[in-house]
Amino acid sequence: MNCSLGKVAAAAALALAAGCATTAGGPSSKVVYHVNEGVDKAAPALRNVGNHLGAEPNAKIIVVTHGPGIDFLLEGAKDKNGNPFDATVDTLQAKGVEFRVCNNTLVSRKIDKSRVISQAKIVPSGVAEIGRLQAQEAYVYLKP
Repeated sequence: MNCSLGKVAAAAALALAAGCATTAGGPSSKVVYHVNEGVDKAAPALRNVGNHLGAEPNAKIIVVTHGPGIDFLLEGAKDKNGNPFDATVDTLQAKGVEFRVCNNTLVSRKIDKSRVISQAKIVPSGVAEIGRLQAQEAYVYLKP
């Protein structure tokens, strides 16, 4: 292995360790889930979040949505079987999961903010929020 590859591998290992380090009473990892596809993809993404918490109950998870990915966080949204998403969102939120919706998407799609379920927070830009969480708060990025 050449020297620069060794340095890159060492830096990656340190970054991974820092992102997954447990602090006293704090989360064992911080993860941002990126959802930008419609309701057909939301159910499996939420299942992934639930499975993640099952394996790592202290994980700090934020689900950031934009584009068609916001649809499951709108009032009355249901999965392909007719099950409302808000019940699943409630369950995950009770376990500490946060949900964020892109305001740029709301504006471009002419969706009134009042249609966003109360469990979700509106952020100016979904992609900017993902970048901020990664760069400033050391969140690991997952795209289900």
